[in-house]
Order: sequence, then structure tokens, then C-alpha cells
Amino acid sequence: PRTGAARMVKHNNVVPNGHFRKDWQRFIKTWFDQPAKKVARRQAREARATKLAPRPIGKLRPVVHGQTIKYNLRVRAGRGFTIAELKAAGITKREAMTIGIAVDHRRKNRSEEGFKANVDRLKLYKSKLVVYPLKNYHDKQRAKAGKTKAGDADAKEIEASKAVDQNTLKSVLPIVQPAVDQEPRKITKDEKEKCVFAVLRKAWNDQYMAGKRAKEAAEAAANKTSRKR
Repeated sequence: PRTGAARMVKHNNVVPNGHFRKDWQRFIKTWFDQPAKKVARRQAREARATKLAPRPIGKLRPVVHGQTIKYNLRVRAGRGFTIAELKAAGITKREAMTIGIAVDHRRKNRSEEGFKANVDRLKLYKSKLVVYPLKNYHDKQRAKAGKTKAGDADAKEIEASKAVDQNTLKSVLPIVQPAVDQEPRKITKDEKEKCVFAVLRKAWNDQYMAGKRAKEAAEAAANKTSRKR
């Protein structure tokens, strides 16, 4: 019998016929410009910061919890503040878009804690905010007369703000992760007897049926008054 390379394969397999001379260089992607791109990105950030100075390069964004059980203990920056959060902080939607606050009209507030945290965040930002007057004719005339428009900073505040370094970070106010460590304790009798699922289910059902129950109550009251007549 034959031995070595001349021996044929067994069974009904594909005959070895390798194609190893294709245009392989066309499918290779290089990354030789990576160091230069890194420098270009840094220069672009510096140019943007210079253009926006003394404003921060980022917008103020809300604190939101991550999705799913795996990540919902951590907080991160959201897309924008809700209209309700802006209203509670005394800021209109139009005003927020002019003073570096991101707005998201689609997001909804799901908890009182998250709502309060974002309202406090807006109030803290507003307390540190220095609004420069616009460079139009009327504002220049007011500045010459020593007057300022409501909400604009005066000459002293503007001069004091120049001593503060520009914020070149993506987040205007840093987001701190909440402390989740708790000391071990005994489960109370009330906690053992209470069913959390039942409490949440009842709250959900009360909210779902609120409109229908209110309508039925109004109809019952109307029928009662009509019978008395």
C-alpha cells in the first residue's frame, strides 16, 4: 500500500484543495495612526475648551440608576433632567437650555429619592452659576450705566469668577456612588410578617384603578343626589 502524502483520504470527504493565494492584503486593517489620533483628539478638546471658556465643556446631567438588577445599585449620568425636576428647582425648560443644563422631556421620575436628589443637584448648580451678560447693544448700554438684567452677574461677580479655573471635565458636578454597606442586624417581626410583593402589588393596583374608581364614585354620588330630588 501507498504511504505518506500520496495516500488518498478515506470516506466521501472533500478533496484537499486549499486556496491560500487570495488577495489577503486587502482585508488587513492597520492602526499606525493611533498615536497621532490621540494627540489630535487632545488638541481638539483643548481647542473646544478655549472656545467655550470660561464655560465648562460639558453639560449638567442628572443622576440616574443603571438598568437591570446587576447595575441598579450604581448611579450614572443620565441624558437630561425632567420637566418636573426643573420646575421644582425654579428653572424653565427654555432657560435650562441656555445655561448648560441638559433636558430630557421623555424621562419620568419613578421615585421620590431620585427626584429630590436631582432637584438638589439643580439648586447646587444654580447657586454656583455665574451668568455673563449678552454682548448685544442693550446689555452693553446697561453695563455702562452700571445696571444688570435680572439673573445676570454684576461686574464684581464676573471678576471673581475669572480667578476660578475652567472645568474641563465631562461631568460638571461629580457623581458620587452611594454607600451600600450596612451593618448586619436582626430581622424584625414586622418585616417577617409583611409581604413586600403584596404591598407593591396593591400600590400598583391602586394607581391603575384610580381613574375608574374615581369615575364610579362620581357616578354613585350623582345617582344619590338625583334620587333625593
